[in-house]
Amino acid sequence: MSFSGSEDLNEELSKLANYEGDRNDAGQRHGVGRSVLPNGDIYQGRYEHGERHGQGTYRFKNGAVYVGEYFKNLKHGQGTFYYPDGSKYEGSWVNDLRQGRGVYTYSNGDTYEGEWLNHFRHGQGVYHYHLTGSKYVGSWVNGNMQSAGEYIHANHKYQGNFFNNKPDGPGKFVFDFGCEQHGEFQQFQQNFSDDEWDETGAPRWFPR
Repeated sequence: MSFSGSEDLNEELSKLANYEGDRNDAGQRHGVGRSVLPNGDIYQGRYEHGERHGQGTYRFKNGAVYVGEYFKNLKHGQGTFYYPDGSKYEGSWVNDLRQGRGVYTYSNGDTYEGEWLNHFRHGQGVYHYHLTGSKYVGSWVNGNMQSAGEYIHANHKYQGNFFNNKPDGPGKFVFDFGCEQHGEFQQFQQNFSDDEWDETGAPRWFPR
């Protein structure tokens, strides 16, 4: 989902928001309140010294919704983001970015559960393909399958290394009836589907 989910943090626009709620002795928003921003966004939740801080709900004018924790105006801690296309992220945030562990449910029904860094799938995680029932279990780097992983199908799986979402180098196919085929994937200049690799779009397999 391309929508970044960044709230309007312009200080002057924030001051122009229609606010109802608690204030401290200095007149700052402090406690529980509700703000309607000039751009149409709405925030309802906790404030501290004029900033969104603690648990809150932010509704964007485009239909997106964030429900979770804030720290000094930024999404930080545990929270759920509902995107306009129907996808959803539930998990950890750091300084307005998906970071830590979380689950992303995509609009096509696919899911990713695992580690995130700077908004990208990064670390160990599992990606389930809704259409085929297959899944990838392994390492991710900056949003791509990379390093050691397993690609698991209904009656067999592939174990090996990956590079930029493609199987790369030595590996093996393991079949449910007990047979294994060892070999190596070699890269060629071919079109490749980001959704799932197959014999027409993947690097070429050379059995041993």
